[in-house]
This record gives sequence, C-alpha cells and structure tokens, in this order.
Amino acid sequence: MHTFLRSGLTGLVLIATSTGALAQEVTVMISGGFKAALEKLAPLYESQSGNHVVVISGPSMGKTPQAIPNRLARGEKADVVIMVGDALDPLTKDRMVKEGSRVELADSPIGAVVKAGSPVPDITTDSALRQTLLTSDSIAYSDSASGRYVQSQLFKKLGIDAQMNGKAHKVERIPVASEVAKGKYNIGFQQVSELLPIQGVTFIGKLPDNVQYITRFAGAVTASAEHPAEGKALLDFLSSAKAQETITATGMIPVSATPRDSAR
Repeated sequence: MHTFLRSGLTGLVLIATSTGALAQEVTVMISGGFKAALEKLAPLYESQSGNHVVVISGPSMGKTPQAIPNRLARGEKADVVIMVGDALDPLTKDRMVKEGSRVELADSPIGAVVKAGSPVPDITTDSALRQTLLTSDSIAYSDSASGRYVQSQLFKKLGIDAQMNGKAHKVERIPVASEVAKGKYNIGFQQVSELLPIQGVTFIGKLPDNVQYITRFAGAVTASAEHPAEGKALLDFLSSAKAQETITATGMIPVSATPRDSAR
C-alpha cells in the first residue's frame, strides 16, 4: 500500500491506494495536539485495515470557522473526532458524538520554543521561567487548551499577570511555533506535540512540573458517521500498544502509561 499526503484548505488528506478491494474512507476531524501522531500512525493503520484515512484539521475550541465544534454544528461530515478531552464533553452532551464511543488516547504537556538561532532561555524552574517571561519582548500562546491555561493561570501562578499585559498574544488556528519561526514573537508556548514538528524553531523544554498543565486528548465516533465501525477500529488502534512508541516520540504520554486522575 502507498500513502500520499495532500494539503488543502480543509486540512491534510491522507490517501491510500491498494491493489485489493475498494476500501472505506474514514474521515477524522482532529486538532493539532494529536495530529503528528496520527500522521505517523495512519500508514500502519491503512496497511492493516485496507481503509483510507482522511484528515480534516481544526482547533478543539474557539470561535474560528475551522474549530471542530463549529464544523460539526454547520453539518460538516466526519466519522471520528480527535480533540481535547474537555472540549469533547459538550459534543457528547449535545449528541454530536455517539454515547459510549469515547476512547482516551494521550496526555500532552506544555512546552516552549524560540526562533532557531536565538539564545535559548532557561525555563527549568519557576524563577527562571518568570525571569524569561519578564525579559521577553513578546510572548505567544495558542487559542486552545494550553493557551487558555497560559493566559488565565500560568501568569498568575508566577505573579506576573499584570506585566504580561500588552506583550502576551493569542495565536488563533495556526501553530504558535510557526509565528515564532517568522520572528513575530520571542517565545511561544503550546503543547509539546504541536511544537516539535515545526521547522525554524528551537524547542526549549517543558514547563516546570509544579506549573505544568496536562491536556488529555480523546476521540469519539460522530453521531453522523458514515463508517462508524471503521472509525471505532481506528480509535482502538490509536489507543493500542502498537501506537504507544509513536505517541511518545511525538511528545505525548500514552494514556495507558498515565492513570486518568493524574491528568491536570
């Protein structure tokens, strides 16, 4: 089986061709945190199942048209959603996903990047992180779960909330690291799995443990799924032991390695 990648306005499409019978297309709406893992794991799933994986990218939350809840609300079709677990809960309540289909996938810590070639600041301790933020001219964070934490909690925990006014900026829809790579911001914060794939930046490291925030990613079959069985099979594969090494390599922690109540 051969797998090709094509970029489009709606996201990344993975198209598989096979010499066997025509396979089903499993359409996945996915936010950035788990996307790198899915891109690496999709060819293995396709080779084992014979199905094609079609990926539509969008944030787990927010007001942009590309956000997964907004896509579903206006009738866009998908078999599976993979997104921040807390943002999946309202979709379950609103019956946009099938009850009982949720699968826990991975936990994602927050990290930071600077533009490649820039001095690498110290964020290994609370005091070092505080000093780095105070001396940075501009700071970027995402419009999803990690960014909400940075904006509403991290600065307060470090006692620098007032000092961040005017120089901390929310980046909507696109990866924070891509804006840091362009030199628009001195330092950028987002989930590690969303920072690592971006070229042109240097990964500094994760936030110190006592101010860290872990985001749970989970998947579910949509209520309007055309291929619900294939969608559930994909989620089961992504949560299996076969996927753990790849998930870890993309900067995430497989759920099987982290009890549910340890996620923060």
